[in-house]
Amino acid sequence: MSMSSVPATTPSPSTGQWPPRRPSKRSRLRNGTFIVPATGERARRNFTLRSLLPSQVDGRGDGDTHTARAFSSESLTERVHDASHRIKDAGRRLLAWLNSPMGRGVLKCTLAYTIASLATFYSPISNFLGKPDGKHVVATITVYFHPARTAGSMIEAILIAIVAVAYAEVVSILSMCTSVLFGGVWGWITFAHTLVLVVFIGGGFGFMGWVKQTMNNPLVNVGSTLASLAIIGVVTKETAVLTNVWSNQKIVQIFKMLVMGITTTSAVNFLVWRVSAVSLLRESMTKASTSLGDMLALITHGFLSGAEDDLMSAEFAAASSKYASAYPQLAKNLREAKFERYFLGHEKIYQLDRAVVKSMETLAQSIGGLRSASNTQFALLKEAMEPSGMLSPDGCFSTSPTQMRAMSSMLKNSRERFLSLSSIDEASEESAEDERNRLRDINNPFDPMTPSFRHSSDIFELFIALLGPSMKSLAYTLSEVLREPPFGSAPEYAITVNDHFRQSLTDALALFNTARANALEELYKHLEFGRARSEKIQADFEEVAAACGHFSFSLQAFGEEMQKYLDVLDDLKHASEHRKRSWHWLNWRRHENHHSRKFSVLPYDSEERETLIRPIKKTAMPKGIPDTIVQRRDTFHWDAAPQASKVVATVSQRLLRFIRKLARDDVRFGLKVGIGAALWAMFAFIPQTRDTYQHWRGEWGLLSFMIVCSMTVGAANTTGLSRFFGTVIGAGASFINWNVSDGNAIPLIFLGWLVAFWSFWMIVVRGKAPLGRITLLAYNVSTLYAYSLSQRVDDDDDDEGGIDPLISEIVMHRFTAVTVGILWGLVVCRLVWPISARKKFKEGLSTLFLQMGLIWKRGPLAILLRSDCTRSYLKSGEQAALQKYATRLDSLRASAASEFELRGPFPSEQSARLMKCTRRLLDAFYAMSLVTQRRGHLTDGERALLLFTADERALLCDRICHVFQVLASSMMLEYPLTDAIPSVTGMRDKLLGKIFLFRKEHSPHSAASASSSAADDAVSTGGSSNGNSFSLGALSHVAIEERDYALLYAYALVTGQVAEELKVVAREIESLFGILHEEVLLLQE
Repeated sequence: MSMSSVPATTPSPSTGQWPPRRPSKRSRLRNGTFIVPATGERARRNFTLRSLLPSQVDGRGDGDTHTARAFSSESLTERVHDASHRIKDAGRRLLAWLNSPMGRGVLKCTLAYTIASLATFYSPISNFLGKPDGKHVVATITVYFHPARTAGSMIEAILIAIVAVAYAEVVSILSMCTSVLFGGVWGWITFAHTLVLVVFIGGGFGFMGWVKQTMNNPLVNVGSTLASLAIIGVVTKETAVLTNVWSNQKIVQIFKMLVMGITTTSAVNFLVWRVSAVSLLRESMTKASTSLGDMLALITHGFLSGAEDDLMSAEFAAASSKYASAYPQLAKNLREAKFERYFLGHEKIYQLDRAVVKSMETLAQSIGGLRSASNTQFALLKEAMEPSGMLSPDGCFSTSPTQMRAMSSMLKNSRERFLSLSSIDEASEESAEDERNRLRDINNPFDPMTPSFRHSSDIFELFIALLGPSMKSLAYTLSEVLREPPFGSAPEYAITVNDHFRQSLTDALALFNTARANALEELYKHLEFGRARSEKIQADFEEVAAACGHFSFSLQAFGEEMQKYLDVLDDLKHASEHRKRSWHWLNWRRHENHHSRKFSVLPYDSEERETLIRPIKKTAMPKGIPDTIVQRRDTFHWDAAPQASKVVATVSQRLLRFIRKLARDDVRFGLKVGIGAALWAMFAFIPQTRDTYQHWRGEWGLLSFMIVCSMTVGAANTTGLSRFFGTVIGAGASFINWNVSDGNAIPLIFLGWLVAFWSFWMIVVRGKAPLGRITLLAYNVSTLYAYSLSQRVDDDDDDEGGIDPLISEIVMHRFTAVTVGILWGLVVCRLVWPISARKKFKEGLSTLFLQMGLIWKRGPLAILLRSDCTRSYLKSGEQAALQKYATRLDSLRASAASEFELRGPFPSEQSARLMKCTRRLLDAFYAMSLVTQRRGHLTDGERALLLFTADERALLCDRICHVFQVLASSMMLEYPLTDAIPSVTGMRDKLLGKIFLFRKEHSPHSAASASSSAADDAVSTGGSSNGNSFSLGALSHVAIEERDYALLYAYALVTGQVAEELKVVAREIESLFGILHEEVLLLQE
């Protein structure tokens, strides 16, 4: 819906409001001069900020037409024809899907699986692998190590696979050497088996669990699966280690199978429909840029129209969702593109790719700040403002009874007018006479025919009349630059940044800055003319004016970030056109510090700013309670027990530090994985249980245990259920396919291809990797193993039919082993040092609230005084770190929904609302940083205001920090709140009252008396009352302009947003844990 389609809602004089309101000049927004980004020319014509989304295009496809025809056809011939046409159409859609990236990925996976299965079905390859069974492992490797990935991801996977194979071979050889030495040579059989079980099973598998959690990389999980598969096949399945005999037959066979499976997958990935991570990165950059442009246009349109409908519209939700889905792909593709760039020697280009992504992150943060600024407008418009009157000679607000009745009627009949501004009607052009009349009316505030402001919407209307066209023009230029794809079409994605963009944006910003300065000057002239109002009315109007300036400044800041974004794109274009190959990363010892320092910052950032904040580690979950809080609990740590022995204190502290390292989540996870694996594998070494272990194929249960073990209980529950269903499906498919094919190779290959196609469709398209992988694992260990038995492999499997396999027995044994292994993994994750996602979410959110309170306590405005406008209260990198931490909490919230507890399910909906409030708080934090971080200097009036309100601002910051701490404590302890939470609004009102006092003393009628007593006040107070708050007398000589109040009012606006969001958070916590009333009895025996 374009802006011109919004009907005007200007009230008519017949509504009864007094005094009669002149028709709003803003009901038809004139067209300002705007810059056409593609050409750089200046134009004045009708345009709209809102673009038509693809979802808005109405129409029905051919399929719908033929479906309708099928129901309207009368003859049998027509129905048959329509049915055949629908079948053909479905076939065309299927072929189109198979030719899509997803379809090609599934076909590549099934091709690799089919080739790998030939290691079982094709005799020459089978003979190459040797006599022992287990050749189906080659096909299993292609399931976990599948080729539906980019070339960069495959390079990374190959490197991880090399490390995994090397680790597996080392563990296998050392375990066999240990068994032969201690059991065969020295005769300590029990000790040898215990040593192998504890060191190589418990320690080896525990180390892999620790690596999985520390790295938090899906490919590392795949490498862990490959290593587990190899170690299990040598240590627990074969008899060499168990009988203390040296045999390298199985070690060599497993090495061959690993190399064959990895080579097959890599060949298919690189040779068949190769996918470049660089191309996907640039495609995701284009999607993110387009969505940012759409959000910018809708936010600006919403501010101009004064209605929140644009931010609540389906278009904005679609644009926001599009960016939310594109951003994770940006990070993923950037990581994978790094391997491609480094492998090809394009290190510099990768660093610029990374700079573009970082710049987009900054633009997204600016969008959040811009939305927060627009929310201040909507909040102020919803407030009922008292009507302004003129002061009587005695200084009191004076109205006649007739006026009071008229005002009451006005408030009653104009309720809707408080809720939204007059809608914008984008005029095509204005006549010269209308333009001259409009400018005369605006530029002459002292004209008695010009009515004074009565409502907050009047100020917004004047501001939009002054700056609306320029604001709309700048937003149009910015959004069009973002919507223009920075890269060409596939597959090259050449950089096609228009050379006019940079100059066009510079000109647009110059026009906007000039118009913004003039608009604010005119706006404050009108406010200066209205000083005869009551103090509260004037302060309310000042707050509204500050909201206008706040949004315009946020839009200007976004434009400046866009300039940096275009700078990085230009650098990337130049580097791509003049690329030079280099492989400095190979010489990492010599250049490690140099490159980390050189490439850790963006091209337009300084090294000092980037190093202020350490980045969040790439771990599976937030840490929770920080070390600084934990250490403070130790009395030895801060010398609370000086009478204690220093030796005891030192030993206690070192022992405690060691125990706490063992108690870390990653270490505990590794320990419990090792313990669980050792407890399972011990049945293979105990003589009384060894036959049972081998009969029921316990090695596959051990592999299932390693696969199902997840960091949190919720993640383990989610994957465990999927793997159980996958086991049922795989076992059923194996039983059916074997009986249908009667054990023949050719039918089994085709039927296996069908099973693989469905499984990889679940993995690649549906994203249900646990279900698809375990399906093929269960199918391989049954069907392919049964065919190996029929080929007279060297194995003692007479209990399963030997050369005439009993498929029902084979399926039953594998199904039982895999299912029990899954259950064992769930038991270990639940009972052995359980790591609850619910608890981690609670601790993480509490820590985030506490950190946000401490950040605000720094004082967003106080730091301007302390640093002379050289620092911001948000340090460099802090906003990004807070956003990433919140994203980790969202993933924990999703995992917690799958955790079962006797006290009830996880409150997922309330937690989702808490996270939305948290993100809005983070947007408000960034909006406040935009207000402060780009101020070159403070005017004398701003400095005087900051000094005069220092105490109130400090108390307000302390109060906000206090509320954050109360909410964090309630979340951490799961305690109910009381109905006596300190009020932030009250402290904010005190700050506004102090500003009112300052304004009153600096009003024209009080300036003379204040200046006459300035010297006496300065002498009596010494220029300051308590070191940071100054008296009015000491500051009365400072010339105060209306614009000097804007900084403090913008601070008050953002503080009001923070206060409102804290109230919402408190209500959500109350809905979770309840409220403590004064009559509640807590002391119980």
